[in-house]
Amino acid sequence: MAARRTATRNKGTRVISVVNQKGGVGKTTTAVNLAASVAAAEKKTLLLDMDPQGNASSGVGIRPRSVERSVYDVLIGRATLEEVILGTEIAMLDVAPATQDLVAAEIELVDETDRASRLKTALAKAIASRGYEYVFIDCPPSLGLLTVNALAASDRVLVPLQCEYYALEGLTHLMATIDRIKGGINKNLEVEGIVLTMFDPRNNLSHQVAEEVRRHFRVFDAVIPRNIRLSEAPSHGKPALLYDAQSKGAQGYLSLARELIHG
Repeated sequence: MAARRTATRNKGTRVISVVNQKGGVGKTTTAVNLAASVAAAEKKTLLLDMDPQGNASSGVGIRPRSVERSVYDVLIGRATLEEVILGTEIAMLDVAPATQDLVAAEIELVDETDRASRLKTALAKAIASRGYEYVFIDCPPSLGLLTVNALAASDRVLVPLQCEYYALEGLTHLMATIDRIKGGINKNLEVEGIVLTMFDPRNNLSHQVAEEVRRHFRVFDAVIPRNIRLSEAPSHGKPALLYDAQSKGAQGYLSLARELIHG
């Protein structure tokens, strides 16, 4: 599904927010490993960390304490996004890091008239100067101003979904939020699809939830399994692709990347 483009973006740029307001569903794992897998396919890619926890940044080897300027500085107008972006071990993958300072952005921007579009403006300039083909935005597990900024800047939304009992309930709330954003500040926003994460093929509930989700939403064919190597990789500051490329987790995200690029 081709993304719609704005006049300020290079032809072909796809900006995708990875969103789920429920924690522990593999959101950051998906943002990091999908970005790494797309970059490995020789697509110039930016991983933009909008979560104050900074886990996406550390997941590609950027330690928060070593960061001099972050996305927070961009949102409050103290730096351009280009000044914040750092390289990673993967040649085609850059990262715009986040730190705990990002928590303050929601408070500091509350009275600004352009508070919902700060990221969109900054990102358009970075895309124009750096020529990114893909941008993946890792959103915090909430639907506050940081997530609103991400959705306002995006063409598409990708939703990681753990196959568990309460998954559909949370998904309904998220889709309502996306509809509100689409009806207000970003009419071009669309749902790219749902990616099933932490899938256990031995668990009947996993299959039941997957079947139910597929009835109502577009679900990627690639499924991300529960995988110990995938869980270990962040502690080494590496995407699974660099930590253990042959692991089921790494292979799952490579399949997802192929589907996203060619689907």
